[in-house]
Amino acid sequence: MHGHLHLRASGTSLVLDCTGSRLPRIVHWGADLGELTQEQLALLVAADSTQIMSNTLDVPVPLSVLPEQSAGWLGTPGLTGHRDGTAFSTAFAVRAIETVETPELQAPVRHRVTVDAEDAAARLTLALELEVTASGLVRQRATLTNQGADTYTLDGLLLTLPVPASAAELLDLTGRHLRERSPQRHAFTLGTHLRENRRGRTGTDGALVQVAGEPGFGFRTGEVWGLHVAWSGNQRSLAERNPAGVSLLGGGETLLSGEVRLAPGESYTSPWIYGSYGRGLDELSARFHGYLRSRPRHPNRPRPVTLNTWEAVYFKQDLDRLTALADAAAEVGTERFVLDDGWFLGRRDDHAGLGDWYVDRTVWPDGLHPLVRHVRSLGMEFGLWFEPEMVNPDSDLARRHPEWIMATGDRLPPLSRHQQVLDLGHPEAYAYLLERLDALVTEYRIDYLKWDHNRDLVEAGHSPSGGAGVHAQTSAVYRLMDELRSRHPQLEIESCSSGGGRVDLGVLERTDRVWASDCIDALERQQIQRWTGLLLPPEMIGAHVGSPVAHTTGRTHTLDFRAGTALFGHLGIEWDLTTATAEERARLARWVAAYKELRPLLFAGTVVRADHPDPALWVHGVVAEDRSRAVYALVQLATSVQSPTGRVRLPGLDDDAVYRVAPLAPGATAEGPTSSVLPWWADGAELPGRALAGFGVQAPTLYPERLVLVEARRI
Repeated sequence: MHGHLHLRASGTSLVLDCTGSRLPRIVHWGADLGELTQEQLALLVAADSTQIMSNTLDVPVPLSVLPEQSAGWLGTPGLTGHRDGTAFSTAFAVRAIETVETPELQAPVRHRVTVDAEDAAARLTLALELEVTASGLVRQRATLTNQGADTYTLDGLLLTLPVPASAAELLDLTGRHLRERSPQRHAFTLGTHLRENRRGRTGTDGALVQVAGEPGFGFRTGEVWGLHVAWSGNQRSLAERNPAGVSLLGGGETLLSGEVRLAPGESYTSPWIYGSYGRGLDELSARFHGYLRSRPRHPNRPRPVTLNTWEAVYFKQDLDRLTALADAAAEVGTERFVLDDGWFLGRRDDHAGLGDWYVDRTVWPDGLHPLVRHVRSLGMEFGLWFEPEMVNPDSDLARRHPEWIMATGDRLPPLSRHQQVLDLGHPEAYAYLLERLDALVTEYRIDYLKWDHNRDLVEAGHSPSGGAGVHAQTSAVYRLMDELRSRHPQLEIESCSSGGGRVDLGVLERTDRVWASDCIDALERQQIQRWTGLLLPPEMIGAHVGSPVAHTTGRTHTLDFRAGTALFGHLGIEWDLTTATAEERARLARWVAAYKELRPLLFAGTVVRADHPDPALWVHGVVAEDRSRAVYALVQLATSVQSPTGRVRLPGLDDDAVYRVAPLAPGATAEGPTSSVLPWWADGAELPGRALAGFGVQAPTLYPERLVLVEARRI
């Protein structure tokens, strides 16, 4: 066997105890331990061994990457399943371990460990894959294979990562439609904190990242350990602590009853489970961002300014109106024009038409070609909205193929948004969607798909049996996206699901960005984008400038606040620009130009967020990889208890370099009352990076729902 393995990358260490025949256990996951000999690793493992306490087992109970009751583990089990009631508990024995190290390669993965194990009595084999990425992430998944002559019913597979006792506080996210990614924190007490999703999609209330950390941890302070489940269907993540002092984070797919039944020779592969360690949430985020940016298929060209037509016209589509909107979009510097819902057969409102993916000739007698030609003549790409997985009962498709609708067999699920779910586990339904998507992308040379998914999967049965079908549905969606992109390699896809209902690293292996929320109220978006950024870098977060009055909340915001908020994502526009004044369009054009100039910094730099003591004032920004330049937003969310609010720190700069700090146009001054004033350094101040991060500069006095941009340039 391999004894002890020490895997290191980018300030992270992972120590694996591979002695004996049982599954490996993680002895340490966290800060880099430096070079250690095998003798030192053995001492470290010995130092971690537990004592035998009263009224416990007579042997130490190890926590393996897949915990087993046969080893004495009485917490949440790693594998649950059975053969008609037998083989309910496993005792896997390792047959082989292989390690691969690629430090010389500029590859996403630095270390890879594969473990081949078998439980001969249960007639199961297990293949574990554990990787450490170049950015310091740990990720693992497992493949279970039935080697028996009868069916094995799999109920669940959970993979774990240990955390130390010092991780005494938990943070995860929740939310709802129009208010996704709301943080919640509490003590990491004994027992299990379970975040389980049964919505059939990642969910607007999804945990995103389950974080355990030192009490009071922030963006820049405290050790933190976070776990993410890279799966777009039902899933679970948990934080568990037992009286023996063992603490862990774990995750996997939530399987519905009877959903995975492995026939002889069949296998199930779990989703990838990602773990990120950091000193502060910013470092935890940076590991995710670094991994995503290192992938070969990560979007690496400048993220085009995108106008989406939804809040501009809704279902009121006609050629004249949309060509006028395209003209206005081009005037302000838009680079991509996306036609949203309403272009296909019978789609005059949200009651009908889903599934009938043919251009409606009553609205578009010449098809979409006149609009597409006009958009391209203005130098813009063309994108189109779809919701492939859904179907309205009032549609030709539903009337022709009612058997393609997900149901339990004897009844239909309740409607949501007047729609049901198309069963992609049905080969003919899958083939129909692939043909329609491929035909439309080919005919119109579509550059970009806004791929929506607007309802939860309730009683998502697979026809004709009516058995649970969420796992098969999710896998089929992945295959559909993969096949479409293999036929159209330059096609970009946005993951949209009632806004931010499908945000995970599973779907993002196939898509280029997410639509963070259907709410583009800039005040709400400050929080939504901040916490979506816990997982995703800015270039993968769709962030649009809405109309002066937010459609979802009725709030009115200045153009600078709306545009300055959208600047720190993949910027777009969701506004009927034909109704904007000439002054508004000119001001928006200045923001678009600033975005284009800042793209190389925003989408390659390090995201930073200051732990400012005043909750009414947020400070966030992006620092260039070489730390030569940074751009920060100072955002006044509400009135402050004190006025002036005091100094703000600008994190992430080179301690020993000197920077010139000054407000940055067009966000150099806040629109609104004249009493919103900038401080003494408005004309520029030169200070070392150590002073800017440790001491800071006086914050401007801003009215609520205003922001200013600040630039730091090394001199």
